[in-house]
Amino acid sequence: MRKNYLLALAFLILFLSGKAQPGSDLHTLQQRFIDLRFGMFIHFNIPTFMNQDWADPDAPPSIFDPRKLDCTQWARAARSAHMSYGCLTTKHHSGFCIWDTKTTDYNVMHSPLHRDVVREYVDAFRAQGLKTCLYYSILDTHHKLRPGFITRQHIEMIKAQLTELLTNYGEITALIIDGWDAPWSRISYDDVPFEDIYRLIKSLQPNCLVMDLNSAKYPPETLFYTDIKSYEQGAGQKISTATNRLPALSCLPLNSAWFWKTDFPTSPVKDPKMLVDEDIVPYNRIYDNFILNVAPNRDGLIDDNALTALAEIGRIWKNDGPVATLPPAETPVISHNLAKHQPANASWSDDMNIMDFGNDDNFHTAWQSNATVRKPWYEVELGAEKPFNAVVITEIQDNISRYRLEYRTHGQWKPLFDGEKKGRVKIHRFERVWGDGVRIVVEGFAAPPAIAELGVYDERR
Repeated sequence: MRKNYLLALAFLILFLSGKAQPGSDLHTLQQRFIDLRFGMFIHFNIPTFMNQDWADPDAPPSIFDPRKLDCTQWARAARSAHMSYGCLTTKHHSGFCIWDTKTTDYNVMHSPLHRDVVREYVDAFRAQGLKTCLYYSILDTHHKLRPGFITRQHIEMIKAQLTELLTNYGEITALIIDGWDAPWSRISYDDVPFEDIYRLIKSLQPNCLVMDLNSAKYPPETLFYTDIKSYEQGAGQKISTATNRLPALSCLPLNSAWFWKTDFPTSPVKDPKMLVDEDIVPYNRIYDNFILNVAPNRDGLIDDNALTALAEIGRIWKNDGPVATLPPAETPVISHNLAKHQPANASWSDDMNIMDFGNDDNFHTAWQSNATVRKPWYEVELGAEKPFNAVVITEIQDNISRYRLEYRTHGQWKPLFDGEKKGRVKIHRFERVWGDGVRIVVEGFAAPPAIAELGVYDERR
């Protein structure tokens, strides 16, 4: 145990000093991920034993008792479908850890199984030549890590758990994070600071992609708080097969739910040909990796009907390797938004579209200029002079053609940008300045400007 903590401490020192070992550039890592094409999501945790997707946070570890657990069966099933990687739910929303963690007693080593499932999973998948990814939930109802109750100790627990997962189990291709900045979790990237967690992950494993399941909130044209854009199809999140140009992930369960249910062995699974024709093939063409959830049962085995479906997918679909070259994209926005919920002012707008909607952290509302205003402007106050080096303007539609971007320092407005920039999301990165206000003055537009969000960031570079 002491050896593990000394190792974790060494990595944390690297993180704090900013001297982590270099990894591949992000575009290369994104390309490698979409080249994987197709993988297996594995929802297996304490909800498996409750016939629920959301478990009782007070459920005792004693119910976690998969007496025939065989991760090699999972890996062989993945190979039968020509999948190239897996992703296991190390901790779901109720906080039960299925690895040998030193951070809490609420873990698999205090269950009848008393075996490290994460260890057995990574070993089995690698033995079959498959890559390994891990899923981790920020929301943790057992440890009361939920809105209004988050403490410094909670954040330290997250960091310690991620340190264990990224130091004790070899190379992790991607970490899929859930329960963060979602309407149902209500844990913001400020409550648990995203950039701190992101940079910790990169310090531990520079080549590990960070994937936050937050697609519903953010526009599809830019990567906000994630290295890979994710789409949970069962929740109504659909990727555009016509316009997507970002590295993406789409997920869907083979059965009717994510975790195993008592009717799974006898209920029909999704049609393998439909999954190939409507998911794997079309999504791979648009830089989208498809991950299909297969839920092991209470014995720790994949049911026969699911095994048959996976084998059928492998019969009608072959993994042809690398996909088309991913177009270049802006570096993800990962920093705290200094403008969020700050006082704003603007030129004339109708009452339903006032300035407060332009920095409310909601990309589906907007400040919109009244149609009669010939030179609209929008301004955010920062409260005091602060350092920042990035501004992101997100429109409802790409209507602004020419504009000036300015910041205020010592009472005077100074230029940041003056010209034209295409795209609904306009990202500006520059050398750090200090100011107490940021504004956009629109000098050309196709229709009355509607700004969904104006964000101001001080990025660590």
